[in-house]
Amino acid sequence: MNRTTRLATPTSVSTEMAIIGGVPLKGEITVQGAKNSVSKCMVAAMLTAEPCTLKNVPNIDDVHVVREMIRALGGTVEEVRPGVICITATSIKEIAPTTLKSIAGRSRIPILFAGPMLARFGHTMVPELGGCNIGPRPVDFHLSALEQLGATIEHVPKGFIMRTSRLVGNRIHLPYPSVGATEQILLAATLAEGITVISNAAVEPEIIDLIALLQKMGAIISVDTDRTVTIIGVQALHGYDHTVMPDRLEAASWACAAIATDGRITVRNARQLDMTTFLNKYQQIGGAFEIHDDGITFSRGRELTSIAVETDVHPGFMTDWQQPFVVALTQAHGASVVHETVYENRFGFTDALKRMGADIQLYRECLGGKQCRFGQKSHLHSAIIMGPTSLIGARIAIPDLRAGFSYIVAALTARGETTIAHMEIIGRGYERFSEKLRALGATIVRG
Repeated sequence: MNRTTRLATPTSVSTEMAIIGGVPLKGEITVQGAKNSVSKCMVAAMLTAEPCTLKNVPNIDDVHVVREMIRALGGTVEEVRPGVICITATSIKEIAPTTLKSIAGRSRIPILFAGPMLARFGHTMVPELGGCNIGPRPVDFHLSALEQLGATIEHVPKGFIMRTSRLVGNRIHLPYPSVGATEQILLAATLAEGITVISNAAVEPEIIDLIALLQKMGAIISVDTDRTVTIIGVQALHGYDHTVMPDRLEAASWACAAIATDGRITVRNARQLDMTTFLNKYQQIGGAFEIHDDGITFSRGRELTSIAVETDVHPGFMTDWQQPFVVALTQAHGASVVHETVYENRFGFTDALKRMGADIQLYRECLGGKQCRFGQKSHLHSAIIMGPTSLIGARIAIPDLRAGFSYIVAALTARGETTIAHMEIIGRGYERFSEKLRALGATIVRG
């Protein structure tokens, strides 16, 4: 089998882009493997010395961060062909603190190496977290879970040193169904001695994708209907051949671009079962969709109308769907209410939308159907969006990945020219982004 020695660098994304809006997006694009799944699947390869093959791998920054981590630890990551990589973690070594620091500041993924490294080698150093600034996302759940599995943890500058003589299964209750903490426990407990039971676990499709991969490697994992996940530890795991699930977050973002611009976009690889909750809300505000064997076509079905939406963990309305959906709601008639219950600072992106003419008011109260954990903490975590409003082009800067796509949707909807700075953030999660925009007929005058 012919393999290149390294993955290609991501398709370059300009640091600034200028878009002239007001043109409905029409055409077809394809989404690749999910950003929130592929990196975790790559980390799982550290649980075995055997070669692992991963398919439907997008060419995004998060993939490159994990690749650098694996190589810094002594493993290999080779591109078999575009979208297919082979990972081998036979010879693993300690990572230099300076190397760890240089990699860790760009992503939150490196913390997930803790479980596999402890399970295989009994010690590791992992970094503090980087990633998007959308509210505190502490590692407390990760650290507590690893300690309950038998690890001792020392906090050192810019990271943690962890050691164990043997990971041992335990009953672990998560105070909140954290995706990252659930992934951490799954990766650690598969090779632990005995049985691990996670209560209040996250059960997002990306979690199920990771469980499916681990089962292919020889793990024994069951998921109950009450958010209980049971892992029976095994002595060893073997290599895998796995195709990453498609990115349902990117698919929803393109759907919002279609409805906001009154366009029609076919998203190849989008899957209905992964997007059921989103599709319900999309249809309620006036969106239309056609389900195909290999994708979904998104458009407007009628005049857009307001709605009340509350974000939640799966199977609720995803927090990552909220930001582009808010942009679509600026074009809906009436007052829409959005209650964010996952990240307390997720509405920071609306300041730029208001400069473009959006009528959005933020509130500290829980305006959704239930009280949430942010209700008594003075966070601006509820929004009322009045519409429809005519957005006007402006100069704005991307603060985080999902807000970045939302700003693109706003720019495409607005009259006149919008200049968007920090476009390089888009490269963290979206492959060939500019190319896809142009394929849909977007008027890009720079970038």
